[in-house]
Amino acid sequence: MARIPPIDENNPDIASLVDEIRGARGRLINIYRLMLHSPPLAEAWFNLNQAARFGTEIDGACRELVIMRIAILNACEYVLKTHTRQYALKEGLTQAQIDALADWRGSGAFDARQRALLDYTDAMTRDIDVPDAVFAEARKHFSERQIVELTMLVGAYNMLTRVLNALKVDPE
Repeated sequence: MARIPPIDENNPDIASLVDEIRGARGRLINIYRLMLHSPPLAEAWFNLNQAARFGTEIDGACRELVIMRIAILNACEYVLKTHTRQYALKEGLTQAQIDALADWRGSGAFDARQRALLDYTDAMTRDIDVPDAVFAEARKHFSERQIVELTMLVGAYNMLTRVLNALKVDPE
C-alpha cells in the first residue's frame, strides 16, 4: 500500500496539468497521482519522461531493455510490471529477451549492441561510475547524441524507481 495517498485528481488547481498528462498517457496513472502532490515536480517529471522516452534517437526496444533492466536491478515491481505488460513486446522485444533480462549475461538472446547497452545500464545503476571499457563498447554502437540520451534515460529511471520504491506506489 502506498505511503502517500493519491491526490484528488478533480482538484481545480491542477486541472490543466491533469488534462495534459491524461492527454499524453490516456489516463492518470498512479505515479502521477502521487507526484501531483507537488504540481511543479509532477510537471517537470512529465516533461522529462516524455522527452527521455519519446524525444530521442534511442529505439523503442533499446529503451525498454534499459527501463526493465533498471526495474530488475532496483527491485521496482511497478516499472517492471508496467513495461513488461504494456510496452516491451510492442517495441519489438521478444518474450525470450524479456524472460532472460534478469540474467542477460548468461543468455544468447541479446546481440552485441543490446549487450553493450545492458552493460552500460548495469554500470550506471550498480556502480554509478562507468568503466572506460564499458563506455568504449557502448560507443561502438551508439552515437554521441545517443550516449547522452541513454545516460539521461538510465538516470531518469533510476530516480523514478527509487521514488516508487521509497513511497511504495502501487502498480496499476
